[in-house]
Amino acid sequence: MSETPSRDDRPETFPADPSAPTDGAIPSSRRAARRAQSQEPTGSATDAGAVPGGQGEEAASVAAPRPRPAERATASSTAPIDALFEDEGLKAPSAAPHRQDRDRRKSRVAAWGVFVIIIAIIGGLVGGGFAVFNTYEDQIRKVLGWEEPKDYEAGLAEGEASVTVLSGQTGADISRALFDAGVTKTSDAFYSYLIDNGEDPNVLKPGVYSLQKKMTSQAAFEALLDPANKQEYTAQLREGLTVAQSVPRIAEGVGLPVADVEAAVKDPAAYGVKAPSLEGWLFPATYTFNPGVTAKEVVQTMVDRTIAALDDAGVPADQREKILTIASIIEKEGRYEDDFYKVSRVIQNRLDPAISDTNGLLQMDSTAQYPFADREGGTSSRAEELADDNGWNTYKKKGLPVTPIANPGELAMKAALNPAEGPWQYFVTVNLDTGETVFSVTFAEHEKAVAQYQKWCRDNPDGGCS
Repeated sequence: MSETPSRDDRPETFPADPSAPTDGAIPSSRRAARRAQSQEPTGSATDAGAVPGGQGEEAASVAAPRPRPAERATASSTAPIDALFEDEGLKAPSAAPHRQDRDRRKSRVAAWGVFVIIIAIIGGLVGGGFAVFNTYEDQIRKVLGWEEPKDYEAGLAEGEASVTVLSGQTGADISRALFDAGVTKTSDAFYSYLIDNGEDPNVLKPGVYSLQKKMTSQAAFEALLDPANKQEYTAQLREGLTVAQSVPRIAEGVGLPVADVEAAVKDPAAYGVKAPSLEGWLFPATYTFNPGVTAKEVVQTMVDRTIAALDDAGVPADQREKILTIASIIEKEGRYEDDFYKVSRVIQNRLDPAISDTNGLLQMDSTAQYPFADREGGTSSRAEELADDNGWNTYKKKGLPVTPIANPGELAMKAALNPAEGPWQYFVTVNLDTGETVFSVTFAEHEKAVAQYQKWCRDNPDGGCS
């Protein structure tokens, strides 16, 4: 690409004074041309005829040369291009349009680049906002006043529900029982109602009460105070209770002394059960008895109900204890129906010497915690529980524990008989609020799920991990 020399580099081809009437001198610019024109003689034809020697016309033309168009074109080709346009405030035509086109294209590319960056930043902020909201939703809702109502609205009550109130229960205990029965919307709704209204839970009498589902906490409290809702001679046992937990419920529901019921459950053989205890044999259900029923008659009714469920499921008589034991573990470890069948498969896979990753050890926390009376609903086993040498510590004892560990329901019995197909060897509940459980094939996968559970426990110190 050629370069245009500067004024300093170009040799002078005309006088420094553009007004000098030099023959053949060419103005260097329009300004110079106008300056030269302004200095031309302005006389008339008479003045021109007065020039001596009869050469007036020739002298006039020499004295005042007017540049011809061709000469201006020649001048414009030799003078600096920018100078030709500086007086008119114009820009040199040359390659400017092409440069402008290129500049426009560059500007558009830059604009799109900035737009993409802005969209990426906004997307990151929005995505990060969603992540933060999902992680801290409860706290954010609380601060902004967006919390979900704890209680049902009035007028939604429907169906039937039975709730057992035991002597010595706290307001929090009763609140949880109401939630488990589907009466209240959240586990702490009833307890919050008691606190906010200064109500004493001790005014509630032990017994089994007929309520409805989806009641307000106030309506539930008033229903528990109404003697007409108390079911006389009625005992209610839920799935997952142990014999020790069932005895006081039976006694208070039916109106029998606790000592009578404790004595009635000590002899399994009296009910045709060939097992060291009645653990797992008191079928979970709601029972109503006639006045004057004895403790032994109550227990017999419950055992008979268990045998009927086993027979309906097609369990051979000599396999009843084994199925009840497996079903009791499933009942304690699972929460949702699909999980019941998967937990059943994990138990079978660990007991199978051909594929067991645990060398025949079930390693179930629910079994390790069973001998400890203060452990109901615990998740992570304590060191003392894992180290204790007893017949239920499946971290030390291979195979099944020596007895069932709770009363299983019909679903758990069915799952024990029909485990889901799958290669799972491990499982862990990673969210105790929702019951979300992760099933893994390898120990490495299980470790990742355990880390997820541990993080949940750190984020929810009162979530019941201990």
